[in-house]
Amino acid sequence: MKLEVIESVNIHDDIKIGLPSRDKYIAKYIQTIKNLSKAGIKVICYNFMPVFDWLRTDLHHQLADGSNAMMYEQSKLPKNPEALMAHMKSGSNGFSLPGWEPERLAALQDLFDAYKDVDEAKLVENLKYFLDAVIPVCEKYDVRMAMHPDDPPKPLFGLPRIFKNRDDMLRIEKLYESRYNGFTICTGSLGENQNNDLPAIIREFVPKDRVPFMHVRNIKFVNQQGDFHESAHPSSEGSLDMFEIMKALHDTDYDGYIRPDHGRNIWNEDGRPGYGLYDRALGITYLLGLWEALEKTKG
Repeated sequence: MKLEVIESVNIHDDIKIGLPSRDKYIAKYIQTIKNLSKAGIKVICYNFMPVFDWLRTDLHHQLADGSNAMMYEQSKLPKNPEALMAHMKSGSNGFSLPGWEPERLAALQDLFDAYKDVDEAKLVENLKYFLDAVIPVCEKYDVRMAMHPDDPPKPLFGLPRIFKNRDDMLRIEKLYESRYNGFTICTGSLGENQNNDLPAIIREFVPKDRVPFMHVRNIKFVNQQGDFHESAHPSSEGSLDMFEIMKALHDTDYDGYIRPDHGRNIWNEDGRPGYGLYDRALGITYLLGLWEALEKTKG
C-alpha cells in the first residue's frame, strides 16, 4: 500500500488574514509541497476556513442503537469563543481533535479579533494570493491541491465561509485554471446544506478533472432547520443517497482517491469523536460493496 494523500497540511492564519508575514509562511508551505512530492505524495487535502476546521455542538450524541456520533444544533452553539473552546475540549475524550489543536487555539479570542476585518471577498482574495504562489509549484512537482468544504457550510460567529456550494466551487476553480487547483468533495460537509445536489456536483466537477479526493459519508437531518447528526454510512441510516453518490462517481469514471469519513463510536469504543475505528471500517466495506454492484450491473 502506498501513501499518496496527505490530510491536512494546515494553512497559517496569517495567509488567510492576508498579513505581510504571509509570504514567509507561503514559502514554508511551498517547501512542504516539494518535500511531500519527494516522498511520493500526489494530493494535499487542505481547507481555507478561518479559526476552526469544523464545528459540532455535541461530540457524543446518543443514537437509538446505543452508539454515539457527533451532532450540530444551531440553538446550542456556544455564545463566545472561550465557551466554544471549553466545550470542544471537554468532549474530546482526551484526544487532540483535528483542527482544534490546543497550541493553535490557546488564544482563541485573539484569532477572532485578527479576522474582524476579513469578509468573504477578502478571504477569497487571500485564497487567490495563496493559489497564485503554490499552484505553479504543484504543477512542477505533480502534487494536486484538494480544498475541503466548510463544515458546516455556513458563516458562524461572523466568520466568512467560501466553500459552501456549487457556486463557490465555480468561483474557486476560476481563481487558478489548473487541474492542480482542485477539491475534496466531502459528501458530509456539503450534504449539511440541504440545497446541495451532491450527485449533480460530482457529475459536473469530476469530468473537469477537479476532484482528486473524495470523503464519502452520511449524515441525518433531525429537523427542517438543518440540524443534523452524523451516522453510519448506509443510505438507510441517514439523509443522503449514498448509492446515487457512488453511482455519480462510477458514471463519470472517477479514478481519484476515496475514503470513508466520520462515523459512530460503536461496540463500546471510547475513541476520538467522529473517528471511531470500527464504524469507518464498516463504512469502507459498504462503499466497496456499492462499487462492486455498480461494476457488475453497468450496461
